[in-house]
Amino acid sequence: MKLPHLSDPEGLSSIYSFLQNSFDQMNNDTHNSNTKKRRRKDKNDGDDGDADSYEKEGNSRNKKKKEFKGILTSILLLEEQEKHDQEELDKASKEEFFLLETNHKLKTKAMVEQYSNLQDYYTEVEESERIKRKKSRVMAGAVAMAAASDGLEKVQIDHKGLKPGGTAGGSAGQRRLWVKDRSKAWWDECNKPDFPEEEFKKAFRMGRATFDLICEELNSVIVKEDTTLRNAIPVRQRVAVCLWRLATGDPLRLVSKKFGLGISTCHKLVLEVCSAIRTVLMPKYLQWPDEVSLRKIKDEFESISGIPNVVGSMYTTHIPIIAPKISVAAYFNKRHTERNQKTSYSITVQGVVDPRGVFSDVCIGWPGSMPDDQVLEKSALSQRANGGLLKGVWIVGNKGYPLMDWVLVPYTQNNLTWTQHAFNEKIGEIQTVAKDAFARLKGRWCCLQKRTEVKLQDLPVVLGACCVLHNICELRNEEMDHELRFELIDDEMVPEVALKSANSMKARDAIAHNLLHHGLAGTAFL
Repeated sequence: MKLPHLSDPEGLSSIYSFLQNSFDQMNNDTHNSNTKKRRRKDKNDGDDGDADSYEKEGNSRNKKKKEFKGILTSILLLEEQEKHDQEELDKASKEEFFLLETNHKLKTKAMVEQYSNLQDYYTEVEESERIKRKKSRVMAGAVAMAAASDGLEKVQIDHKGLKPGGTAGGSAGQRRLWVKDRSKAWWDECNKPDFPEEEFKKAFRMGRATFDLICEELNSVIVKEDTTLRNAIPVRQRVAVCLWRLATGDPLRLVSKKFGLGISTCHKLVLEVCSAIRTVLMPKYLQWPDEVSLRKIKDEFESISGIPNVVGSMYTTHIPIIAPKISVAAYFNKRHTERNQKTSYSITVQGVVDPRGVFSDVCIGWPGSMPDDQVLEKSALSQRANGGLLKGVWIVGNKGYPLMDWVLVPYTQNNLTWTQHAFNEKIGEIQTVAKDAFARLKGRWCCLQKRTEVKLQDLPVVLGACCVLHNICELRNEEMDHELRFELIDDEMVPEVALKSANSMKARDAIAHNLLHHGLAGTAFL
């Protein structure tokens, strides 16, 4: 018999079994030899030479027996040592994993606390600026009243017979605030009824009818009255400034030249109109569907993929920002930095869309260093799901999200079966709906493609307005120019905990089986 090598998969156990068998065979040989010896001794009592020979042979066997026992004992000790070493290694691995998990939780907690402190800081800054603006308005009103009073005195002097341009009158009857003369010829041309529809749509990303609808909806919130010093900016021009800025992403100095307004005025108008869109239009055009709408959405998604009870397709994208003054590390985007070879900072936008690409839920503003699964965990959507509002339905996500009782994601392990490949193919069709919606969002509103001059604390308002305007354009079938198409390059990273529910794993397997069994799965994977 050939002795097994130490590299054998059975290891020391194979060697031990081999030696044990050899030892048992030696005992049998010894026993047989002794039996033969006794028989021969009985037959030939007088043969002393043979007896000495048998005695030497027995001593040799006993010596070999002792050697085998020593070898067996050594192997047993080695085997025990190997088990002990393996136990120590397993223990060290568990301790290392626990330490890594603890560090990750501490880092996540610190990041959330830092972000909360940042929000508090921006709230204080915003309140301080609001107070400053209020004081400025009070002072401007006082100046206006003084100017009006002074003008009245001049008129009274003129009535007394003094010359308007003389020493007593000083200047013309009423003082006026000096305003820089800026040309607004471009906007006046766009505002004419006979301005070409295609040119209007190219400038504002929507037709004139949709533009008029938005102006009508926001009129009561953003309209201003004329003052003694100047005439108020019309509502249509206010909305146009905001839409042009969002559509082109051009710097404020260019927006100022287009509309004949000051740079600071344009910046203020953009924020005011975006805030009005969030207040007035978001409750109407960006809300979670009711029961009737959900049933329709389920049917449409099932007709697309064959997967039942899907109420939304989810995706998370990053919006580039200028490096913030505080909490820089929280907004640092490592993946974009590595890909573009340029330091990048961003905030996230998570959205859920229906089959038409209309947003039904958005979560805006979490730092760009947070992965998709953590953004989902912090979102209001996750809180509603934990409250039981998404029980029995699915929201489809990509591999950057974990598999949960209400989140359905593709298989990510290697060596997928045909059933799993087929499931990934069909779920990819649903995921494409959300990805295409975000591509149209960024393509239509180019301010989302590059860093803007908007402050970090004001950016969620602007991004929310872009999502609402996207929904209005989609619902009114406003087609987007092919030249504006934008290709998303956002990275997808499998989360550390990719499975958060054993029941959801069984449900996914059942869906995958049904897709293949009923012939609903495609064959793109073949």
